[in-house]
Amino acid sequence: MNNESVVMIGLGYIGLPTAALIANNGIHVHGVDINPEVVEIINAGKIHIVEPSLDEAVATAVSKGFLKAATTPIVADAYLIVVPTPFKAKNEPDISFVEAATKAIIPLLKEGDLYIIESTSPIGTTEKMMRFIYSERPELRDKLYIAYCPERVLPGNVMHELVYNDRVIGGVDDLSTQKAIAFYSQFVKGELHQTNARTAEMCKLTENSSRDVQIAFANELSLICDKADINVWELIRLANKHPRVNILQPGCGVGGHCIAVDPYFIVADYPLESQIIGKAREINNYKSFWCAEKVKSAKLEFQLKHGRKASVAIMGLAFKPNIDDLRESPAKYIAQRILQDSHDDSCFIVEPNIQDHKVFKLTPVDEAVDKADIVVFLVAHNEFKKLNIDESKIVLDFCGVLNLNN
Repeated sequence: MNNESVVMIGLGYIGLPTAALIANNGIHVHGVDINPEVVEIINAGKIHIVEPSLDEAVATAVSKGFLKAATTPIVADAYLIVVPTPFKAKNEPDISFVEAATKAIIPLLKEGDLYIIESTSPIGTTEKMMRFIYSERPELRDKLYIAYCPERVLPGNVMHELVYNDRVIGGVDDLSTQKAIAFYSQFVKGELHQTNARTAEMCKLTENSSRDVQIAFANELSLICDKADINVWELIRLANKHPRVNILQPGCGVGGHCIAVDPYFIVADYPLESQIIGKAREINNYKSFWCAEKVKSAKLEFQLKHGRKASVAIMGLAFKPNIDDLRESPAKYIAQRILQDSHDDSCFIVEPNIQDHKVFKLTPVDEAVDKADIVVFLVAHNEFKKLNIDESKIVLDFCGVLNLNN
C-alpha cells in the first residue's frame, strides 16, 4: 500500500486532520474543498478551524509537499469521502453531499482503486454509492475496493485520537475490507476491527445514539431536580459513587454534527423500533428550550424587582467546551432565543474560541460579566472556570461550571 496517492473530499473538522495525518506519513494527499478560501488557507500551510496540534501538522505536510488542496479532485489510488451529512425536513438524513462527492470522482476511477466513505451515513449508503458508481462505470464492476470507515474522535483531541482510537472498517465484500484495513494500518495505531459495510454504518450511528440516550437521562434528571429543589450536580456525584452507576453530566442540550444528528438516521428508517432513541432526541432538544425559558423568567423577575430590564451575559456558543465548533449548538439556539426579546445593548455574548461571528456581536469575558445583571453559563469553557462572580449577580449555570469546580 506504500507510495499510493489519496484524494480527500472534504477538508473540515475531520477531513483536514485526517488529510494532514496521512500526509505526514509520507503519502501524497490531494485535498478537495468547495470553498476557495479554505483551499488558499491550507495551501499556505495554515488552518481555518481550531484544533490543537492541527496547525503544526498541516504546516509540516504542506511544506514537505505531501499535502495540497484544490477545489476539484485528481486521479489517485484511494478516495476518501469526508463531507457533511446533515438532515432535511422531518429530520430525514441528507446524503446529497456524499452523492455529489462520489459523482465528482467517478470519471477518475480506475481498476484497483480504493473508495472509502467516512461521512456518517444511513444504513445502506455505501452499497447505494457502489451501485451508483457501477451504473456510471459498468466496466469497473467488481474491480474496485469499496468500504465504510467512520471516524470516532473527540473535538479538541482529534490529532491524537485519529492515531490511537480503534476503527471499525466494513467493506462491501471481504477483499474491500482487507484493502481498507491495509490502507488505515499505515497511519492508525489503534486496533482495526473488520466487519461489513452495513454493520460499520450502524456502529457509528449506535455509538452516538447511545451517548445521546445517556445525556438525555442526565438532562431529564436536571429537569426533575429543578422542580424538586435538588442540586443535580451533587445528586449525580453521589449516585456515581455506586460501583455500577456512571451518570453523565447534564447541559443545555446536545450539539455537534454527530450526537445531535446521528440518532435521526436510525429514527428516520426505523421509527417504530427506535422508541428510546427518538425520545432521547426529544428530551435533549427540549432541554435547550427549557434553558431559554429559565433565562426569560429570570429576566422578568429581575425587571419586576428592580424596575428595569436586566442585562444578560451569555457565556458560550460552541456545542462543547474549548472548541470553536458551533454546529447544531444548543447554546447558539438559546442565545438566539434570548436575543429575540433583548436590546443589543443589554445582551453580551461571549465565545472565547472565535474572534468574530456573522450574526452575534461578541464581547470579551471580563467585560460581559462585569456589565451583566444575569450571567448564563451555557458551555463549560476553561476561561469561565476561573471567574469570580459577584454575589449581587444572578447566575444560571446550565453546564456545571460552578458546581463541578466545588
